[in-house]
Amino acid sequence: MVDKTDEQILMERCRAVQTIREKYGKEDVKVLDSFFQGAPHNAKPLWFLARSIMILSQADVAYFIGDWRNYRGCKAENMLAHEYGIETIEE
Repeated sequence: MVDKTDEQILMERCRAVQTIREKYGKEDVKVLDSFFQGAPHNAKPLWFLARSIMILSQADVAYFIGDWRNYRGCKAENMLAHEYGIETIEE
């Protein structure tokens, strides 16, 4: 997400949440917030990945959208989801 604006990220996230709610039912979905506003200015990519993995550990389903295959962190999260039995949806 390094080359995306906050607005682009939030717009994609909103669309993903809507898709998940349609698939699983609005009452059955709890969205885990993995958009890090206010991150430390000097945060390195591994800081973001570590936080994302902590959130992923709470998930039943991980939804990967857009060009996620082009980003190391997203690919790592996807691999970990598969390795640890978390259902994935890959758009």
